[in-house]
Amino acid sequence: MKFLFTAVALLATPLAASAQTAPTAAPAAAKLTIDSSIEAIAANPKGKAILDAQFPGMMAHESYPMFKGMSLKQVQPYAQGKITDADIAKVAAELAKLN
Repeated sequence: MKFLFTAVALLATPLAASAQTAPTAAPAAAKLTIDSSIEAIAANPKGKAILDAQFPGMMAHESYPMFKGMSLKQVQPYAQGKITDADIAKVAAELAKLN
């Protein structure tokens, strides 16, 4: 898992830098989806639990500040198969239950 996020951080630095210029925290009433930033999902306690269950250690990773402004779909191409379509579908289904 550490390799995954290190690779993502190295490959996605330009994307993360541009993503950090936009607001990343979701308003309290905002609907969380798979297109929400990882940071916005993690800001919701139930959303954070979903991410922790599917991707243990993600928020504690040393490169989290570099990819937190990205969505899981944006991170997926850089994850070398560690974030699968099935993983994203599971997170999407769980997030849909929150809304």
